Amino acid sequence: MPIPLPAPRSAPTPAPGSPVAPAYADLTKALPALTVTELDSAVELPATDGWVTAAALAAGGTAMDTFLAWDDEQVLRDNGRQGRPDVIASFGLHRYAWPACLLFTAPWFLHRRVPRLPVTHVSYDRTRGPMNFAVHPTTFACLPDDPAAAHPDARPVPDEEALRAELREAVAEHMEPLLASFGPRMRRRGRALWGMITDEVVEGLWYVAELLGEHEKRRAEHALDLLLPGTTKPYVGSPAFRVLRGPSGEPLPTRDRISCCMYYTLDPDDTCPSCPRTCDSVRIAKLTAAAAS
Repeated sequence: MPIPLPAPRSAPTPAPGSPVAPAYADLTKALPALTVTELDSAVELPATDGWVTAAALAAGGTAMDTFLAWDDEQVLRDNGRQGRPDVIASFGLHRYAWPACLLFTAPWFLHRRVPRLPVTHVSYDRTRGPMNFAVHPTTFACLPDDPAAAHPDARPVPDEEALRAELREAVAEHMEPLLASFGPRMRRRGRALWGMITDEVVEGLWYVAELLGEHEKRRAEHALDLLLPGTTKPYVGSPAFRVLRGPSGEPLPTRDRISCCMYYTLDPDDTCPSCPRTCDSVRIAKLTAAAAS
């Protein structure tokens, strides 16, 4: 959970919206804890007063140390014990990557538009609330019949599969330098890191779609199955959605995560319902309790 802080400080002044701005507005409407501010290219991305650029995180060093110190303090405060350095780094990457993947998946899912946002175009701040981004909009992919296809920054692609490929490439372009920076601190590499990003892509959009209603949740499941069929490197595995049955036969939607968040190192009895370490009987108990509450 975020560390309680005083009243919010000044935030960047937004620029006129790009063609993906409506999707970011819809995202914030569904998930008010996440905000995305688009800045004019002439305005520098914020990098002080709680903000850190994605490029600085990719470079490691002091920016990464400061970023992970937040997670270290939070774990010590909330759990009464120090987290292992590799676990703290895993928490830090998750808390960045989960919302960062929505910068790409939300415009794709909601408006069939895929922005390109390399690390040099994104800044992040979690000190004003859970998740705040400032971005420099660049080009975006869209379908030929999109009204925005005539926009100077548009890159029309022929069909839905080509748009899915653009999404996979855009997320990978953003995340690859960050994984190179976080990976050694996490003591993970290659398949393990990309398995984590696969989970972030799936679970972030699945969560937001559920906020939009049952129909949108089901539509997101279908869209994610097509996006990540299990053969799209560098991603690992598929969304692996499935339905368990509760004590009265009620359906309990779940999925099989590829990666583990490592929270069990702090509390072995508190695992996620979709964790690969959690057996189905425990999943059913957890999901049934969550539904009842």
